[in-house]
Amino acid sequence: MKATIIGGGGRVGSCAAFNLQCAGLFSEIQLIDANEAMAEGEALDLLHGSAFSADQKIYAGDYAKAADTDVFIITAGLRRQPDESRLDLINRNVSLFRQILDSIQNGGYSRDAIVFVVSNPVDILTHLAQQTLSLPWQQVIGLGTQLDTARFSSLIADELDLAPTQVKALILGEHGDSMVPIWSSATVNGLPLEGLPGIDHTFQNRLFKRTQGSGAEVISRKGGAGWAVAQAITDTCRAIVGNEKRLLPVSSLQQGCYGIRDICLSVPTVLGRQGVLAHHEIKLWPREQLGLQNSAKALKTTLSKVEG
Repeated sequence: MKATIIGGGGRVGSCAAFNLQCAGLFSEIQLIDANEAMAEGEALDLLHGSAFSADQKIYAGDYAKAADTDVFIITAGLRRQPDESRLDLINRNVSLFRQILDSIQNGGYSRDAIVFVVSNPVDILTHLAQQTLSLPWQQVIGLGTQLDTARFSSLIADELDLAPTQVKALILGEHGDSMVPIWSSATVNGLPLEGLPGIDHTFQNRLFKRTQGSGAEVISRKGGAGWAVAQAITDTCRAIVGNEKRLLPVSSLQQGCYGIRDICLSVPTVLGRQGVLAHHEIKLWPREQLGLQNSAKALKTTLSKVEG
């Protein structure tokens, strides 16, 4: 299978390329970037290490060479500032994103391709991609709260001195200010997290606020996220390539789950080779369901400004 990373010369795109190379999920990885020399340099650097990883073809290319792509991974975009919300990016990134979509269309693409949006504001851009491209809605997904969920689980594990892989705690809704922590289903090794000492409202509020501000915290310290988002991208691609039918918090066009329609955001989503296979309405606490519906309203308000 072939992946094309658009924005492959940037921080997120190059980190994703390295993670995907190590994972060996694709037999071919193409990097496209507005800075062609940067894409060529990243591809060459990855090629030099290919003897240590999987047998893959890795190169810098263009949209004409992307027509046979199985998974388009769009990471290109302008960087968020430390004091800027993801939704503030919309006025700066939508124009660039539409140019990318035009380039994909002009280069041609398979009707079986998956378009995987990582660029922010990811829910809005995923919605625009779904509207623009002639693909079934199931084949257009966004990274959504997959990264927030990983941050949330990892920070909880770190705080409680537990194995990170055993802590499962979801974030749903918008990848941004209105994201919703789902404490009702949080577990450690299958057991309710609430049963552990110290898990009270103070703990929950503190950990969620740290999670909510994690992106800005990383930006302020090192200029931008890279490794964790690359792992989230790879984990999502693994579910697609392997047709794993895993339940993941990725963004896609909602069809009525939790009473939400006509907007892209993250709900529990079964993901496989055809993209979205199903949305599942797991039981939530009333305040969590209300938070999810409010998240949809906030995104629709922003989308209306874009469409206007």
